[in-house]
Amino acid sequence: MLSKNYPPHDINKVFDMFEETINRGGVADKTGAELTLINKLFAHLPPEASEYGMMMLHGTPASELPQQAKDVMPLYVRFLNLAEYLEKVDALREVPASLTTEQIMERHKMMDSLEEHEKAFAAPLLGFKVNEETNEAEEAAEEDEQKEGSSALHLMNACAPVFACLDPLKTSLFYEKNLGFKATHLDDEKMPHIRLTRDNIVLALVESPVRIASPSMYELIIYVTEPMLLYHELKAAGVKIIEELPEAKESEKASSNRQFVIEDCDERRICISQSSEIV
Repeated sequence: MLSKNYPPHDINKVFDMFEETINRGGVADKTGAELTLINKLFAHLPPEASEYGMMMLHGTPASELPQQAKDVMPLYVRFLNLAEYLEKVDALREVPASLTTEQIMERHKMMDSLEEHEKAFAAPLLGFKVNEETNEAEEAAEEDEQKEGSSALHLMNACAPVFACLDPLKTSLFYEKNLGFKATHLDDEKMPHIRLTRDNIVLALVESPVRIASPSMYELIIYVTEPMLLYHELKAAGVKIIEELPEAKESEKASSNRQFVIEDCDERRICISQSSEIV
């Protein structure tokens, strides 16, 4: 649901608003390419197409638009998708000094929804795609349209820090119960271990008669976009907090990222640090 006060007819001003939000950072890598593609397509359509897009931006149902508007409906869908995404990014950027449990859950839900918006970014649209070298819209090959939504091959897919544990099962149960991880016991691999996963984080627990402590301040740093949400979740779960999360206003003057530090059942210190990236 859109909530910003957009101009009634000037779509170029809307694109300026979009660009301003993107330039502030914290958006997915292809957000700028998505804006370019949508902007270029509108520029090559008759003025009525832009007016119909503005009508939809202000809440006019697709069923009330004329047939010629419905012919380019995928463009309007992507236009509204981008608008809603950028509104959510702006909303998440503003963190109140205090939040109710309901507000915390709402922000968490909003964050989870960003990925769904990003799936369409820079995918071929109405037979066109963005040339990343020239930043111009060009005709998409048939194979590009068939691969819509696919991504480039990543030679490195993920990594998993290895934690040496006196009792991997005990440690695994702690991470499952208190930190929200899911465990997979991999006894048939060359190095038997327990794999812990949550969101984009993967950890590997192996049995060792000696737990080797890291010489640094922390044995793991987890970057998050909303440390406050995770802070309240872990505190409610009874996780030991070694370093409290500072207020947002205090963090503006700090020389380091906004963060808090927890301790697991093996006395590992894990830093939860705020990332500047939304995705």
